[in-house]
Amino acid sequence: MVRGQGAFIGNVDASNQLWMRVVRSTVAHATIESVDVRDAERMPGVALVLTGEDLLPFGKIPLRSVGYQRMFPDIEDYGHPVLAANNVLYVGQPVVAVFADDPYRAEDAAEKVLVEYAECPPVLDPVEAAESAVLLHPLGNVPATFVKEYGDVERVFEEAPHIFRSEFRIGRQSGVPMEMRGCLVQPVRGHDELEFWGVVHAHNSRRVLAAVLQMPLSSIHMRPTDFGGNFGVRGGVFPEYVAAAVAARRLRRPVKWLEDRLEHMVSISHAREQVHRIEGAFDAEGRLLGLRDEIWHNHGAYMRQSEPLISDITAGMVAGPYRVPAYSATVHAVMTNKTPLSAYRAPGRFEVTFARERLLDVAAQELGVDPIDMRVLNVLTKTDLPWEPGLDIVFEGFRFDSGDVRNHVEKALAAADFEAWRTEAAELRAAGRLVGTGMGVLMDKAGLGLYETSVVDVDPSGRVRVLTGASSVGQGIETVLSQIVADELCNNPEEIDVLHGDTDQIHDGVGSWSSRSTVLAGGAARDAAQGVIKKALRVGASLLNVRVEELRFDAGRVITVAEPVRSLGLPEIARLWDAPTARRAGDEPGLSVSGVYRDEHMNYPYGITCVQLEIDATTGGHEIRHLFTSAEAGRVINPMTTRGQIIGAAIQGVGGALFEEFQYDAAGQPLTTSFMDYLLPDAPGSPEVDVFVTEDAPTPDNPFGAKGMGEVGLIAMGAAVAGAIDDALGNGVRVTQVPVHPEDIYDLAATARGRGLTDRRSQERDPM
Repeated sequence: MVRGQGAFIGNVDASNQLWMRVVRSTVAHATIESVDVRDAERMPGVALVLTGEDLLPFGKIPLRSVGYQRMFPDIEDYGHPVLAANNVLYVGQPVVAVFADDPYRAEDAAEKVLVEYAECPPVLDPVEAAESAVLLHPLGNVPATFVKEYGDVERVFEEAPHIFRSEFRIGRQSGVPMEMRGCLVQPVRGHDELEFWGVVHAHNSRRVLAAVLQMPLSSIHMRPTDFGGNFGVRGGVFPEYVAAAVAARRLRRPVKWLEDRLEHMVSISHAREQVHRIEGAFDAEGRLLGLRDEIWHNHGAYMRQSEPLISDITAGMVAGPYRVPAYSATVHAVMTNKTPLSAYRAPGRFEVTFARERLLDVAAQELGVDPIDMRVLNVLTKTDLPWEPGLDIVFEGFRFDSGDVRNHVEKALAAADFEAWRTEAAELRAAGRLVGTGMGVLMDKAGLGLYETSVVDVDPSGRVRVLTGASSVGQGIETVLSQIVADELCNNPEEIDVLHGDTDQIHDGVGSWSSRSTVLAGGAARDAAQGVIKKALRVGASLLNVRVEELRFDAGRVITVAEPVRSLGLPEIARLWDAPTARRAGDEPGLSVSGVYRDEHMNYPYGITCVQLEIDATTGGHEIRHLFTSAEAGRVINPMTTRGQIIGAAIQGVGGALFEEFQYDAAGQPLTTSFMDYLLPDAPGSPEVDVFVTEDAPTPDNPFGAKGMGEVGLIAMGAAVAGAIDDALGNGVRVTQVPVHPEDIYDLAATARGRGLTDRRSQERDPM
C-alpha cells in the first residue's frame, strides 16, 4: 500500500467491458407514474437499459439469515428492491441502470431517462414515523421491536429516592471511506458463471448474490481486491451489484460500476440516528438502582443485510459496564424516507454510551456527586464477575467474565492525570476562557460471528501461504495473521503471504466486522498452523522411519528426540511429501491444513475516554486541548496495529461528536451531499490522541486472551465531548444531541451567557 501497489476496484478492468450508470430517485417519497428510456436506448454506445419492471423477477435483496426471520417472520418484506418499480422511498434510490461502452456515454444516456413521479408526504423523524398514518410499507413502519429486561424494574422506579430522565438524540452519520463503492462483474467464458471484483466480505456476499440471482453457489466466484476503507458501511450486497450482474449475465460482457461521491453520500449505508428517552433510578449516594430506555432507531427506507441486528445490539448494551440491578430497554426499528442504514464502527455502542453517560452526568449534577465518583461507584468490579444479568445480544447470552472496570478506570484516570486537567480548566475559566473537561466510560462487544476459516500451506520453497475467510479492509489483518502463524511455525512473518477474498481458493468464510478479525480469523489461522505441525510430525515420522512419539517440533523443524539427532524442516517435508509419495500412502500431498475457529462467546473490552476542550463563544469554534482514551485489551497481539486502530477510531469519534451529520430538509431532500457539507476531522486539525492500554484481564473465551480493539476509541467520544462542553459553559447548559455543530455551540454559549446574566441580576436584587 505504501508503495502504491494496491489493487483497488478502480485498477481492475476487463477487455470489452461495459460501464454502468445508475439513475436515482430525486424525490424522497413518491409513486412512479412512468419511466421513459427510449431516448437513452438510442444513444450511441448504449448496450442495455434496465428498469425496475425488468428486474421484478429478482425480487428484493435478501437479508442475510442470522435468525431474525424467526423473530419477525415478515422482515424480508422490508428488503431493498434492486431497482424501484412502483414507488421510491428515498432520494438516491436506484431506479434505472444504463450500460454503455464507456463511462461518459453511460452518463450521457442516463441523463436522457425520464421518470415521472407523483410525490407523497415524506416521513423523516423516527418517533413520528412509528405512529404515522403514512405507511411506507404495507405492514407498517415498525418491522421490529426489541425488548430486553431483567430485575423488577417497575418496583425499583416506584421506590427509588431519585429518578432522573432526559431525551438524547444521535445524528445520522456514515463511514465515508476514502474509496467509494464499485464492482466489476465478468462472465466466465463458456459457462453460466460470474466473477466479482470489489465486493466486501466475499463469502457472505457470495451467498446473498447466489440467492438473489437464482444461481448455484458454485457459479459465483469472488475475486480479491484491496479496499480503501469500509467501517461496516460498504459491507453486504447493494442493489447496484445485482443490476451489474444481471446485465453481465444477459449480455455476456463484463460490466464495471464506480460510483461518484454524490452517489455515495445519498446511497451508501448510513448509520446512527437514534432517539433515546432514558431514565435512571438512584439512591441518595448516587448508586444506580435501575435503568430504563425507550429508543427509536431510524433504519431509513429499507432493511439492509443482517438488520435489524444493530437495534438488537442497542437494546442489549445500554447498561454498558455498570452494575445495574434492574434494566429495561425497548428499541423500535423504524422505517422512514431516508437512506437505508447499516453497521458503522461501534454500531449501537456509540449511541447508547452517549445517552447513558449523559444521564449519569445529569444525575451527578443534580445529586451534587462528582462525576468521577458517580462512575467509580457504579462500574463493575472483579467481585461482580461473572456478570450474567439475564439478557441476550444477537442470540447470545450476555456474559462479562474477565476484568475489573473500576480498577481500569482508576488506573486510566491516573495515567491521564485527569485531575490536573480539571484544575487547569477551572483556572482557565477563572481567567475568562471557556475550557471544560468531560469523560465517558465505555464497553464494547467484539468477536460477533460464530466462526471463521483459514488454510495454512507450506511451500517447498519455504514460503508459507495463509488463506483467510475474513476480509482485509485496511485494518492490518495481513500483519496480524502472519504474526500469529509465524509464532506457531517458528519462522519470519516476512516469509508468510496472507490471501483473502478469493472463494475459489478458500471455499467458506465469514468476513470482517465487529472487531472479530484477530480473535476469529486469528484463531482459525492458529488452528491451521497447529494442524500443519501435527501433520509434519506424522509425515516426518514416516520419512525418518521413527514413531511420532520420538519426534518433537522446534524452530521450524521436526527433530528426533533420541541420538543421533536427525531433522527435517517444514519446506523439506512439503517437498518430500509430493503427490506420488503421499497418494501411495493414502494421504494428501504437501503440508496444507485447513482450520475452523468457532467462538462461543463474544468478548467485552472496556475503557474510558477523557476530553479537555476550549470553546470560542463568538464563533462556535472549538479546540480539543487534550484527548485520552483507554482500553483493557486482554492481550495485545500487535502493539502498532492496536494503537493505530484505537487512534483511528478516536478521530472518527471526534467527527461523530462535532462534525459529521447527514441532514435533510422537510421534503426529504439531502442537504449533505459533498465534503463541503459533510464535515470531517482533517489530519492537521485532529488532536493528538493519548492511548492507554492495559492487559490485566485476558479473556478466557479465546486462546489468545485477546479482546477486540477496533472500535473502543470511538465509543465514548460523543459523551466525553458533550460533557466537556457542558463544563466549559456552565450555568446549567446541557448538550442533548450529537454532533454538536459550531452553530449549536454558538447557541449554547449564548444561552449560558443569558442564564449567567439572569443569575447575576437575581443576586443583585436579593443578595441573600
